[in-house]
Amino acid sequence: MEKKYSNGEITVSWKPELCIHAGNCVQMLPQVYKPRERPWVQIQNATTEELINQVNQCPSGALSYIME
Repeated sequence: MEKKYSNGEITVSWKPELCIHAGNCVQMLPQVYKPRERPWVQIQNATTEELINQVNQCPSGALSYIME
């Protein structure tokens, strides 16, 4: 089930069924991706540019984004 997180400029989508848990998201933006917290994605803790750069590094395609 796809989950979406928005900051008003960008919406980041996460598709858990595609996630291979490579950890790139947590390593690149630990202030955003916090697996032990709920919600685990806190996109307000990064800039839109930082989010775009990180999402583009997702090896499985589980993370994607759209601009608002």
